[in-house]
Amino acid sequence: MNKAIISTDSAPAAIGTYSQAVKVGTAVYLSGQIPLVPETMEVISEDFAEQTHQVFKNLTAVCEAAGGRLQDMVKVNIFLTDLSNFATVNEIMSQYFSTPYPARAAIGVRELPKGVQIEIDGIMELPSTN
Repeated sequence: MNKAIISTDSAPAAIGTYSQAVKVGTAVYLSGQIPLVPETMEVISEDFAEQTHQVFKNLTAVCEAAGGRLQDMVKVNIFLTDLSNFATVNEIMSQYFSTPYPARAAIGVRELPKGVQIEIDGIMELPSTN
């Protein structure tokens, strides 16, 4: 197994015992991203839409550091502290993804790190370079 750790200053540094992403073959397993601004490591704002955009920006940075694009994600897990925000997630997600969309789960949770309202993780498949 050829395992590579993915790390970039363009996304928030890990705040625990994990890597931003791990690449095994052409699969990249992305750790959960919350709406931290990489430069300050502070939550972008209390606004749910702004938090969601920041999470997608952070995921984009990790995907690019791994040699791919956000559109290469094949599975996305969305954790929400309020499932009534699901329609907002759909609207914002449509600004970052085009068809074919990744598989997805949306899970309501009681709380997330740093009191944020959203966290997203997922799996990316890098395009073949053959």
